[in-house]
Amino acid sequence: MGQIITQVDAFTNTPFAGNPAAVCVLPTPQSDRWMQNVAQEMNLSETAFLVKQDDGFNLRWFTPTVEVPLCGHATLASAHVLWSQGHLSPNEVARFSTKSGVLIATKKGEWIELDFPVNHSQVTDAFAELNEALGVECKSVYHNSLGYLVEVESEDLVWHMQPNFQQLRNLPVADVIVTSVTHSDSEYDFVSRFFAPGLGINEDPVTGAAHCCLAPYWRDRLGKDEFLAYQASSRGGVVKVRYGGGDRVFLGGQAVTVLRGELSASCC
Repeated sequence: MGQIITQVDAFTNTPFAGNPAAVCVLPTPQSDRWMQNVAQEMNLSETAFLVKQDDGFNLRWFTPTVEVPLCGHATLASAHVLWSQGHLSPNEVARFSTKSGVLIATKKGEWIELDFPVNHSQVTDAFAELNEALGVECKSVYHNSLGYLVEVESEDLVWHMQPNFQQLRNLPVADVIVTSVTHSDSEYDFVSRFFAPGLGINEDPVTGAAHCCLAPYWRDRLGKDEFLAYQASSRGGVVKVRYGGGDRVFLGGQAVTVLRGELSASCC
């Protein structure tokens, strides 16, 4: 029998929206090369691999081209799989050992809340090549471990911008979070998009890790600790954000299984 793999749409309660991730709960560890090959075969923004430990699960994330140190939507998808497939009971927390430290997921009704490290940004100078690559004027530009964090003048610019991804790849940092406060009549506090050609993904549909940067950014500007955010990709997704300062941020999302499959035994 081959390895079971589950595809989950994260940060949504609707199939074919949000951000898809593949999840493999492995009986034993596999090689880095094998995991990278599976992620390339799945060709999703992230594939997550879990191995049971005494104190929870070891969790690693791979894009089709590289391993990444942190991924929100694939962690959300992993927690969803653990509860929905009986690896954990609903009243148990999901505890993950990762390259970004210990991460906790808690089931809260139809929502899952992730306890993640906050990611602060430092102001940097805007430059013409970034404006040109994004196709919009940058209101302010910051830098963090994910890449650039750019605020633009309006929500409409976030929704309708069409970056030049080849030009983005040629920048010193290829990956960019673009964000804006929403219109006064919106149910959301801010919108964003995340372009990640440096990770082999032109646009990530919904990015938990980006909201680890957006939480302190918008707390400083809006003077509040809780937000309802929307990532305005073509698939779209909703993120509840709770940040009261300090070094942790709490991200809430929903998830839905869209398919389960089995890798051929010869692939394992």
